[in-house]
Amino acid sequence: MRRVLALCAVAGIASSVFAVPASAKVGYYVIRWDNTGICQVWNEDLQYKPLQIGVSTYKVVSKSFPTFQQASDLQIKLRAERKCTL
Repeated sequence: MRRVLALCAVAGIASSVFAVPASAKVGYYVIRWDNTGICQVWNEDLQYKPLQIGVSTYKVVSKSFPTFQQASDLQIKLRAERKCTL
């Protein structure tokens, strides 16, 4: 009985070790709204995607970045290049 309990405890700890890196991998990316040209930093960790209603659609215009600051820097660069209006 003790061996089974110890085996279950070890299995639980091992599975939690593998689960932590997956949940810690949060990314940010830049999206561009087609109807306004506004670029926005979006968090992949959010449960819902931005709502696309009628002409209000968006495209992902960047790769995933590990930090908000990196995505924000790209957003500012895109504005300077006139690829985004805001």
